[in-house]
Amino acid sequence: MKNKRVKMLAAAISLSAAMITGSAAFAQEDATEITAEAESEETADGEEAEAQEEAPCIGEHYTIDVNGVSLYYEVAGEGKPIVLVHGNGGNHKVFSVEIQQFVDAGYQVYALDSRGQGENEPLDEYHYTDMAEDVYQFITELGLEKPAYYGWSDGGIIALELEIAHPNTLGLAAISGTNLNPEGADPEIIAIIEEANEADPNPLNELMLTEPNIDPEDLTKIEIPVLVLAGSEDVILQEHTELIADKLPNSELHIVEGEDHGSYIQGSDIAGNLVLDFLQEHDY
Repeated sequence: MKNKRVKMLAAAISLSAAMITGSAAFAQEDATEITAEAESEETADGEEAEAQEEAPCIGEHYTIDVNGVSLYYEVAGEGKPIVLVHGNGGNHKVFSVEIQQFVDAGYQVYALDSRGQGENEPLDEYHYTDMAEDVYQFITELGLEKPAYYGWSDGGIIALELEIAHPNTLGLAAISGTNLNPEGADPEIIAIIEEANEADPNPLNELMLTEPNIDPEDLTKIEIPVLVLAGSEDVILQEHTELIADKLPNSELHIVEGEDHGSYIQGSDIAGNLVLDFLQEHDY
């Protein structure tokens, strides 16, 4: 049985997508005593990350210049468009299972690497409002008319910021493990990220420690249907997830029992099935 510290460490690694970037995990490894069980788990995570990095392109790949940055993205399938945006420090490959699910269901998937992440050149500073503007201009430049959207963690924050700044750009959205402010995450997780960032400063960790800063009342302005997802063991506090769903006027809340911040998304068909059900429910 994992002890609480190991669970918290694993959750923090998931939150910062360190399975892909490695930075926060290695900094924390230097700063914290980790049990043999945790070391074994990290080895398995590292092997999974390596496999993801070596995975072939999911579809046709492109770059596009928007909002002063170049974004890498891949397109797969045919049909109504779905835009996918990953979490902090990650890349589009975290959605490999979902992309195949959506393509098989008859949708066209646009999977982005957020600014400064994945295949894009890293940056010295990050803000969620910039990322939301990136996605808005991406959708506009490609002529996508009210596409569906699925965002995990930072990707969910981006969806909310996008709809607040540019209402009804999306047709409908699904968000997983999303917070309105750093206080929405488990304080022990925030402490672990702070510790990692002190040992090895990282602008993506700094982003999570200082943003987002979304006024819950601004969610009442979002008119589109939104599926709000989180794991019952998520690093985002359940009452915070419930707050988001309560403030959104057209939302559906689903807490995935027994799952953490990313376990029902990476290498799992659970999130994809929930999103597909939501799309079909709204005749998309």
